[in-house]
Amino acid sequence: MKRGVAQPAAPRRSRTLLTDSIPGSRRSRVLIADDQESIRSLFDRVLSADGHDVVLAPDGASALAAIHRQRPDVVLLDVAMPLVNGLEVCRQLKADPATRLTPVVLVSGQTDLEDRINGIEAGADEYLSKPVHPHELRARVRSLSRVKQLIDALDSAEAAFVALALTIEARDPYTNGHCERLSRLAVQLGRALGLGADDLHALQRGAYLHDIGKVGVPDSILLKPAPLTAEEWTLMRRHPEIGDTLCAPLQSLRTVRPIILGHHERIDGSGYPAGLRGNAVPLLAQIVGIVDVYDALTSKRPYRDALTHDEAVKFVLEETHVGRFNAAYVDAFLDAVVPVGVPVRS
Repeated sequence: MKRGVAQPAAPRRSRTLLTDSIPGSRRSRVLIADDQESIRSLFDRVLSADGHDVVLAPDGASALAAIHRQRPDVVLLDVAMPLVNGLEVCRQLKADPATRLTPVVLVSGQTDLEDRINGIEAGADEYLSKPVHPHELRARVRSLSRVKQLIDALDSAEAAFVALALTIEARDPYTNGHCERLSRLAVQLGRALGLGADDLHALQRGAYLHDIGKVGVPDSILLKPAPLTAEEWTLMRRHPEIGDTLCAPLQSLRTVRPIILGHHERIDGSGYPAGLRGNAVPLLAQIVGIVDVYDALTSKRPYRDALTHDEAVKFVLEETHVGRFNAAYVDAFLDAVVPVGVPVRS
């Protein structure tokens, strides 16, 4: 018997080859990559009997192609494969935003500590040594499948929030494209300030969701073709708190909520909703606040025409001079972002 699995399992239900279509009804999809056909067959039999839809790959290159085409919920990789080994496949998956949350199990006949450390450093979620006991294989795949399904559910919920934010934007034809521009500009400014990947990701999402709280603002206020009254401004200024409350149940949006709640705060304390001062205003909220003002000024509104680039820059600099914006962030925005990222609009 091969060392891939300790004991053959119950009769198989189905097998999906790389060229086959994927059945619509399944509990989860598992990709098995191993250069030994006998091991692929044994793993397939164990997992198919458990109700999983199984995809097979004979080497690392085929595995990568199948993963990007068929989006498995769990990936099982033999470490020693031709063309591209399991460690390299794992590294590539974990470096790609589209697949970095896909659970990866490395399977190897090597049991040395160094081999396990190499697997962990490659980003693997689990490391199994051959021969793999069927019960352990089933348990690991079941557990990781549940994790992936929870991640997908969170992604779906977050996508629904983004769709809601874009729907809110679409209510007002004058703000068309505002979220997309804001996302691009905020990320560019974040890069200019040397922020890391996690912060840049938060800026990208936060820019889309920053005004989601406007779902609670009546159209009579949101679309009013004239300046708002004091009472109307009071209602409008509630939208950061409404947005924060909406996003609070989603743990995946924890890094985005400070942007939603704080993008109208100003470091001199003149902003809203909390009147925060100085470093109490989160950095990412400050970044979105700067680019939000610039884009709003250079966009046409029902009650005024769009300002020119120079006019908008003058306003932002005046606000910086009186202490509302961080001067270093504004300088980075004007030096590194506006000249390359935004066409001059009049």
